[in-house]
Amino acid sequence: MNPYDLVGEWELARRVVDQATGVHGRVSGDLRVSAETEGLVFAESGVLLWEGHRLPVSRVSRLRSVDGEWWMLFEDGRPFHPWRPGVPVVHPCGADTYDGLVDVDQDGRRMRTLWDVHGPAKSQRLITRFTRRGGFRQIG
Repeated sequence: MNPYDLVGEWELARRVVDQATGVHGRVSGDLRVSAETEGLVFAESGVLLWEGHRLPVSRVSRLRSVDGEWWMLFEDGRPFHPWRPGVPVVHPCGADTYDGLVDVDQDGRRMRTLWDVHGPAKSQRLITRFTRRGGFRQIG
């Protein structure tokens, strides 16, 4: 799939599990994928329901071609992980490790991410489902 095929509005549903405490939370929100000169911008916003609290959450990441390979970058440009739908990826974060998988359905209407976080600071599982809103927009 051409990454530019992801441009559009998406519904975001994330399950957050703290495996050390057994606490579960949920994020409901939106993902907007937009094209810019050097690649794509992924802008998430939503509400995290965690232990009875409703907390606003947001993040921005960028998808860029770096030396012929697509990379997901943090908003400030630091590398997060290579963009390889269907192939496991690893992101070291201090003493913790994020083992992840990004999957995009062939029809371009659904996307999923799974992150297992291990280390001294975190023991989490993050499962996110993205469902495209509106029609399929192919620009690539």
